[in-house]
Amino acid sequence: MTPKQALLPAAATLSIPDRSAAVAARVRAYIAVCTDYFAAAVAYEQLSGLSNAELARRGLSRATLAHDVCVAFDRGGRA
Repeated sequence: MTPKQALLPAAATLSIPDRSAAVAARVRAYIAVCTDYFAAAVAYEQLSGLSNAELARRGLSRATLAHDVCVAFDRGGRA
């Protein structure tokens, strides 16, 4: 049995309101991820314009700046 086949019986037993709630929860989670990464992109753009010395004063390194910014804005442990 494939993983997809294993999920079909459970999905078939969900009522329409339960399915709608599940879809809505996934959409909310997707929007939250998009919001996190958009905010990280804005912060990265601002920080990337700073000098290496100013980044160092803030405890950042240009080499790891993108990763550090993503981690700082990550709410769900994705980075």
